[in-house]
Amino acid sequence: MAQKVSLSKTNQEVFANVLLSLAIMDKNILLATTDSRGSGKLIKFGEILPDQIIEIGIAEQNLVGITAGLASTGKTVFAVSPACFLTARGLEQIKNDVAYSDNKVKLVGISAGVSYGSLGFTHHSTHDLAVLLTIPNIDIVVPADNYETYEAVHAAVDYPKPIYLRFGKKAMPEKLSDNGSFSIGKARVLAEGTDILFISTGELVYQAWLAREQLEAENLSTGVISVHSIRPFDSQTIINAVQKTKLVITCEEHSIYGGLGSLVASLLMQKGIMKPLKILGIPDEICVTGDQSEIFHHYGLSATKLAETALGLYQTEAEKI
Repeated sequence: MAQKVSLSKTNQEVFANVLLSLAIMDKNILLATTDSRGSGKLIKFGEILPDQIIEIGIAEQNLVGITAGLASTGKTVFAVSPACFLTARGLEQIKNDVAYSDNKVKLVGISAGVSYGSLGFTHHSTHDLAVLLTIPNIDIVVPADNYETYEAVHAAVDYPKPIYLRFGKKAMPEKLSDNGSFSIGKARVLAEGTDILFISTGELVYQAWLAREQLEAENLSTGVISVHSIRPFDSQTIINAVQKTKLVITCEEHSIYGGLGSLVASLLMQKGIMKPLKILGIPDEICVTGDQSEIFHHYGLSATKLAETALGLYQTEAEKI
C-alpha cells in the first residue's frame, strides 16, 4: 500500500528557517534580496539579523553582481529573488560574474515554475533550468519536499561551486518517503516499480507520488524518482530504474524543452535504452492563466491527470504485445 503523507510547510519557509538558524551561528552568512522579504519568507531574518541582510531593490542584475563581489571576498552569500526574474534579467551576470568567475554565490529562485499562478506568463519561470544548463560551473538543485529542502540548504552553505536552488510556494510534505538519503548529485528513488516509472523534480514529485497511489490501486507497480539534482545529473540511478520498468514518464514544472525530460530522453537515446517515454511539462505555447493547481490540471500535471495519462499509455503499450 502506498505511504500516506500530509502537507507541512512550503519549501520556501523551510529554506528561510534553516538559513536563519545557520546565519545566527555564522556571521559570515549574508542574505541579499530584490525586495523579496515577504514572498521569500525572510521578514524574520531581517528582524533578527539586520546586519546580515542586504536589500538591493528590484534590480536583479545588481543583485547577482553584488553577491558575486561579496562571494569573491570569502562571504557565504545567498541571493534571493523570484526565479522568473533572477534567471532572465540577471542571466548575463549569472553567466559572467558567478559561473565564469567562479564566485560561489548561492542563487535562490523563489516562487518558481508557475507558482505565481494568475499573475501570468511574465511571472512564470518555465525556462530557468534550460538556460542554466547551458552555462557551465553552476549546479542546479530543485528539492521536492521539506526534507530535501532542509538538506539542500545545509549542503549549499559550504558547497564548493556556484549553485542554484529552486523553490515553490505550495505547502509540501515533510518527507515523501524514507527511501534514499539526500546528497547533491544523487537522485532519490522514493518507490520502485516494474510497470510505470515517474521521474520528476520539485513540487511535481508530490503529484507523481499521489498518481502512484492511484495506479497502485489499479495493481500497477509504479516507481517514483525525485531528481532534485538537475546538475550534477544522476545518470546511473535513472538507467537502473528505467531498465526495470515498462513505461517511463517525466514530469516537471518547466517547459518540456531543455529541462528534466530532455535530460532523460537524451540519456536513454545515447545509451541505446529503448523504452516508451512521455515528457510532461509546459508545452510550446504561452502558458494559460490560473492558479498553480488549475495550470497543473490543464496541462495534465495534476495527480489525477498523471495517473490517467500513465494508465492510458500503459494499456496502449500492453496492446502492442
